[in-house]
Amino acid sequence: MEYIIFGMTIEYSREDRRTRVIVSPSTPLPVRDTSGFVDTLLVATTSVTTDANRDLLGSTSTELPTLDGCTQYRKLVWFYFRASNADTNYRVLARATDHNGAPLGTGWQEIVPTTQLPGAASSWGRIEIPATTDGYYDQYRIEVQRTAGNSNYNLISKIVGVR
Repeated sequence: MEYIIFGMTIEYSREDRRTRVIVSPSTPLPVRDTSGFVDTLLVATTSVTTDANRDLLGSTSTELPTLDGCTQYRKLVWFYFRASNADTNYRVLARATDHNGAPLGTGWQEIVPTTQLPGAASSWGRIEIPATTDGYYDQYRIEVQRTAGNSNYNLISKIVGVR
């Protein structure tokens, strides 16, 4: 592939085909913004309790996503700070939606089964979602549940999407 620029005309040839594009302020080239491949999707403080199905937004409604509109992200990175060392489980669910944002089917695909949240009291953690493959799901639901200990505690989370 070869690019030749003549003033405001850009030509490029590929194999035996040559294409000429006129560029002007009214007809600019389409450009992808490369200033950021990471977007902050969520910053939240969750009261971690023994309630089942509580997501990072505090919702126990199992059909509501924690994150929506995530199709452009191949991976999510969840940074968290735990205020307690109480045993806590988390799980991550994901699903695709149609062009109107409605789920393609009922329920969720479990992409991270119920797993103990790493870390001690007053410690930071980082979890990649999904851990080994690419995501590109439309919606995610991240649930946390305290499984031991006598008192609820705050879990501070930040989730970024990586394109």
